[in-house]
Amino acid sequence: MPAHAAPLLHIRSVKNGDARDVAALLTLLGYPCQKAEALQRIRAIAAEADQALLIAERSGQVCGMLALDAMYYLPLGTRICRITALAVLADHQGQGIGHELLQAAEAWARQAGARRIEATSAAHRERAHAFYRTCGYSDGALRFVKHLGDA
Repeated sequence: MPAHAAPLLHIRSVKNGDARDVAALLTLLGYPCQKAEALQRIRAIAAEADQALLIAERSGQVCGMLALDAMYYLPLGTRICRITALAVLADHQGQGIGHELLQAAEAWARQAGARRIEATSAAHRERAHAFYRTCGYSDGALRFVKHLGDA
């Protein structure tokens, strides 16, 4: 391998042992989370057949994650997939990890029978919006949120 080449990226399903890294990545996204709570969330995702949580790792170190949710979407009369979380550690950004995670998301979505994939992203995440556009995603519908509890 040339000296300038980055080590291979490995994308895999999350494991319970990834809880610390998942907590750090959720916190990076602005959703503070402790290891024990991340473990509960990992287990909740594992119990849902239509959801997935993928981890990107390089040289054995977790550097990114991606959460997916497939569902039947009444307005289109078909299944769609929603990316609910995508995060890459700051010191790993700009190395193609996000692109690789999106490719894995699209493959997972197709396998889940989805005819469309969409990402949710907070209005203030302008860099993320530019990233999605670069990857072939277009602006979609405006989303409104009403909190019904602590979430």
